Amino acid sequence: MRIAFYAPLKPPDHPVPSGDRRVGREFMRALSRSGHEIMLASHFRSWEGTGDARRQAQLERLGTTHAAEIAMQYAATLGGRPQLWLTYHLYHKAPDWLGPTVSEKLAIPYVVAEASSAKKQAEGPWAAGHRAVAAALGRAAAAIQLNEDDREGVLPHLDSPARLVSLNPFLDTAPFAAARAERDELAVRYHLTPGRPWLLTVAMMRTGAKLDSYRMLATSLSRLLDLDWQLLVVGDGPARGEVENALAALPAERVRYLGTISPERLPQIYASADLYVWPAIHEAFGMAFLEAHAAGLPVVAGRERGVPSIVREGKTGLLCAPGDAASFAAAARLLITDGAKRLAMGREAKRIVRVEHDIATAARRLDLLVERLAGKPLR
Repeated sequence: MRIAFYAPLKPPDHPVPSGDRRVGREFMRALSRSGHEIMLASHFRSWEGTGDARRQAQLERLGTTHAAEIAMQYAATLGGRPQLWLTYHLYHKAPDWLGPTVSEKLAIPYVVAEASSAKKQAEGPWAAGHRAVAAALGRAAAAIQLNEDDREGVLPHLDSPARLVSLNPFLDTAPFAAARAERDELAVRYHLTPGRPWLLTVAMMRTGAKLDSYRMLATSLSRLLDLDWQLLVVGDGPARGEVENALAALPAERVRYLGTISPERLPQIYASADLYVWPAIHEAFGMAFLEAHAAGLPVVAGRERGVPSIVREGKTGLLCAPGDAASFAAAARLLITDGAKRLAMGREAKRIVRVEHDIATAARRLDLLVERLAGKPLR
């Protein structure tokens, strides 16, 4: 089946890496694995992050015009027109001005994935975007949700609860499961001590929630200086200086900055560490937690939104109250000092991710969904 794929927040080939871009790419890859032809419908970004009503209205006008152009182009090429439209990640700051229009004009199913809607936005500076998301959901043949935390906000806008399709967050677990630890090599390259527990965090360095998480991580780990550990930080970004300032609260020999690591190299980094640590402030669910688990790493994280659906409390890691640095430190202390518990949790994490979160499982479920919707026009 030919599927038109669109991401209004950030296209999957955007040059700046992020969890959002990663999940969008995983959707495309999963559908391709089932033999579907994925067509990137547009690079149009509807995102407006400041609450500027004039800019939002301009984006709506541009999107409406662009949607009509796309529909005309597809209609003129019968052999290349899509049979289904899939919009990934729409919310009040990045509504979908394209998919509903194009789907209606082509009489093809309109499907959304990872939509979110919050009542508090109905009267705020993004009220227009909130209304657009509600309208899009009302026309959707199916709404695929990776984050159960968004379910309550999405359901009221669907014309039937049956249109909501739950899907576990997923990734290709094979590279992580096959990765081998390279502690000796990493120890030489980054001046690490192989015999010490290595803590790992993988996150972009941006202001806002990411920086808040780094600051909380520094506060939490500063309570654990009586223990013997080193922290590996993978990531980069515009707030690198602020991140380094936050982690400067820790002795310099405790922290190693690895910078940006290629996706091909990252599984070996996970496999070489002992424990993944990340407060996850305001995180939707966190692809890095899936990666860590796929490599057999237990996790200490904040109990935020969809994180508990990945990090199973007491089984694959430990969760603390959001923003609670003392609780986070206590959880990290327990797993730093108990190697047997770390190993047991890591084994269970690897098993669960392989069974419940592998891309092959997601590909089968998505394939069944789109095939069921094939040929069904928009309501």
